[in-house]
Amino acid sequence: MPQDSHSNRRLLYEIADSQGGYFTAQQALQVGYAYSQQHFHRQSGAWEQVARGVFRLRDYPPGEREDLIRWSLWSRNQEGVPQAVISHETALTVHNLSDVMPAMVHLTVPPGFRKSTPAGCVLYRANLAPTDSEQRIGFKVTTPLRTLVDVAESALSQEHLDRAARDALQHGLVRRPALATVACSSAARARLDQALAAALTEESSP
Repeated sequence: MPQDSHSNRRLLYEIADSQGGYFTAQQALQVGYAYSQQHFHRQSGAWEQVARGVFRLRDYPPGEREDLIRWSLWSRNQEGVPQAVISHETALTVHNLSDVMPAMVHLTVPPGFRKSTPAGCVLYRANLAPTDSEQRIGFKVTTPLRTLVDVAESALSQEHLDRAARDALQHGLVRRPALATVACSSAARARLDQALAAALTEESSP
């Protein structure tokens, strides 16, 4: 464990920088900050405590989706590894697909996730393949293709699904053959096919 204060500061900054300025008490401990030192930095204002065991560097520049970083850190397991992946309607907003404005944050967690669902959050339980998500600064989000499948399986309106699929195709985030053949339920397949047909009609219209 590093003992030099400059090394500790550098290592902690590297962790925080990869997480949008945020870090956990466990991460600080691992790079050499004893709990007494953590208390000092919190009391001095250099570290802002945003949740139990979660801090933010006071002088770190603000980011666009810090709320999602906080949710990711909230979901960490006993080893300190975040379990939640931003998904469904919230993932649509991350990818700028459709104009949906979800009132809740949507997260997918492993089936064995034990934390209770907090207010303002919707939890889905599923085993995501490594190819189903991508890393952003401080959090993971489902890929555009997986996101479209998820919202097709949900209660999202067909209008919003159509717009999301159209946007994904137009921006090159999803290829038409992939969306036409991706595995999903029969109900979701019908909704995705309708979205594909709507996008094709719009493309061919003058």
